[in-house]
Amino acid sequence: MPCSICETCGTQFAETAEPPPSCPVCDDERQYVGWHGQRWTTLEELRAGHVTVLREEEPGLLGIGTEPAIAIGQRALLVQTPAGNVLWDCISLLDERAVGRVTELGGIAAIAVSHPHYYSSMVEWSRAFDDAPILLHAADCEWIMRPDPSIELWEGETRELPGGLSLIRCGGHFAGGTVLHWPGGCEGRGALLAGDVIQVVSDRRWVSFMYSYPNLIPLAPGTVHRVVAAVEPYAFDRIYGAWFDRVVESEAKAVVARSAERYERAVTR
Repeated sequence: MPCSICETCGTQFAETAEPPPSCPVCDDERQYVGWHGQRWTTLEELRAGHVTVLREEEPGLLGIGTEPAIAIGQRALLVQTPAGNVLWDCISLLDERAVGRVTELGGIAAIAVSHPHYYSSMVEWSRAFDDAPILLHAADCEWIMRPDPSIELWEGETRELPGGLSLIRCGGHFAGGTVLHWPGGCEGRGALLAGDVIQVVSDRRWVSFMYSYPNLIPLAPGTVHRVVAAVEPYAFDRIYGAWFDRVVESEAKAVVARSAERYERAVTR
């Protein structure tokens, strides 16, 4: 039986004889059902019309995206460390090109995902790399649409990973919204892999924070303060957002602080 993939959000569901009646991820107010109604695809269908795009973001960091873009259009990031590689966030497509390149770089020791919109085909990626554990924050467990033994739920505010990496629960966009701190990034000054928990905006001198991006639902200032406080103890000079080229190249920690101040001014006018 196939595993249906929602065309709008890219989430892969458990095997069923027929596609599910709806996608709970898209029914949620943070997302939306496609304008032409609920539509489904499969991994096999995606492979017929799409390919993975592999791009080195900086030494030790590989971006993995899809052309042409599908669903939300995010790209994953492979963080390479001597203690093993971590796949940060995920995409719906997995093809031989991606498997081959990632294998050349040492495979995947663990997968960590920032929030449910990027769960996508995480189980497929895990199975392609020796059932690599998938680390998800327990606060978002209701959004797992394809349960699998490889999924490990973690609790609390931080989770240390091999290679000096840290998962940091920020909340905000989702209760378990998580970012990844990579101390070796940005030539040792530290990098934050933020998905859209901390969103790199079009003016890449700034970031922003939202409950729903497509539906433009803001977060309360107090919630934004908690997001900023969660990352404050960590040193980072660069932020990688969820899409290719959505990068704050330098002075990223100061960017987060001044962006939070601007956000509060805007929503309290």
